Amino acid sequence: MFIGSTHFRPWERIWKSWAPGKCKFFMWLAAHNRCWTADRLARKGLPHPECCPLCDQADETIDHLLVSCVFTQQIWFKLLRSVGLQILAPQPDETSFDDWWEKASERVSGQAEALREALCEKDVPSKVYVGMRYWHPFTEEAIEQIKHDGITKLVVLPLYPQFSISTSGSSLRLLESIFREDEYLVNMQHTVIPSWYQREGYIKAMATLIENELKNFPEPQKVMIFFSAHGVPLAYVEEAGDPYKAEMEECIDLIMEELEKRGITNPCTLAYQSRVGPVEWLKPYTDETIVELGQKGVKSLLAVPISFVSEHIETLEEIDVEYKELALKSGIEHWGRVPALGCEPTFISDLADAVIESLPYVGAMAVSNLEARQSLVPLGSVEELLAAYDSKRDELPPPVIVWEWGWTKSAETWNGRAAMLAVLVLLVLEVTTGEGFLHQWGILPLFH
Repeated sequence: MFIGSTHFRPWERIWKSWAPGKCKFFMWLAAHNRCWTADRLARKGLPHPECCPLCDQADETIDHLLVSCVFTQQIWFKLLRSVGLQILAPQPDETSFDDWWEKASERVSGQAEALREALCEKDVPSKVYVGMRYWHPFTEEAIEQIKHDGITKLVVLPLYPQFSISTSGSSLRLLESIFREDEYLVNMQHTVIPSWYQREGYIKAMATLIENELKNFPEPQKVMIFFSAHGVPLAYVEEAGDPYKAEMEECIDLIMEELEKRGITNPCTLAYQSRVGPVEWLKPYTDETIVELGQKGVKSLLAVPISFVSEHIETLEEIDVEYKELALKSGIEHWGRVPALGCEPTFISDLADAVIESLPYVGAMAVSNLEARQSLVPLGSVEELLAAYDSKRDELPPPVIVWEWGWTKSAETWNGRAAMLAVLVLLVLEVTTGEGFLHQWGILPLFH
């Protein structure tokens, strides 16, 4: 793997540069071999291309994409001819990506401990485990601990308020593959809470955070409440039946209704952030909407990260840095941002209630109770989960082939192209900083 020796950690240098947050994140994923290249897909038994789609000459590995691919080499030559060398000033207040991600993990672990305490206070002593996709404790590690502790009943609670096949669905597919391969897990009684955006405690907690932040503006009644949600490809919603957009819009309606009960009648808008690649995502886009609001004369904007219950790169980097800077440049004079829910007491107590309410369904057949604003289903086929989740949804095969791990082939193609764009950005950083793995390996000086 291209990370080289243990003392050489190139992603730390990228992390300390002024590179965009997404480029830093890609570098960390690449360094830890967690990018969805063909070799990793093959190891997991998932569909994968036989060779690099760019050059069709070798296996698609991260080493090949960054160094060996003839396409990449041509890009390198062009960069070296056209880009002058200069050193980017480091950001002294930022730590390594490992340290940053560890803090994010600690935030989620804090939520888990708060949930455990809330369950105990409600006379339901339980163990709470954290499983994450891209950092410790990984989902696989959490499952191993569950088995070690001899757990026989399990409630799966995705920390995504709204359901999407690309978030909760992707995580559930991973769990499904783990369950199918393990005899202990196959026999475990379990249930899943696919989404919980309609729950009263969650809605009230969000309204309280918004209400508190509005007080920090000179004229609270003139503030535009700006809900920024994580985007998904439009095809997921229109072709694959993803309920994400409908749930997001209903969630915002419920929050605004709660605010209106408190005498807060500010205008609001919804936009979607974090899109990648040229494929069309849910609109309107957050960055474009911020510019439009500034052009329309909006002077006070309160950003609400509606998709996120803990602080991480999309809130701390994308919203707090990139979108704030864009807003101020667009004529918005007063900027604020609602913090993520974290361990907000009302929110945690409501999550505990959701777990308790799900216990009668542990081990039961799929249940859909939309009237009660609750949907509880056993872990199994995600297609069945979607069908059970919405009783009005037609059980028809999607018009496009969907891979088992939650992406359409078209979406994955564009996702790979987006990753290559990130690779090119990293190559530019290598040239402009004069530091990185190519310099470490002695490859770059050969081009001079």
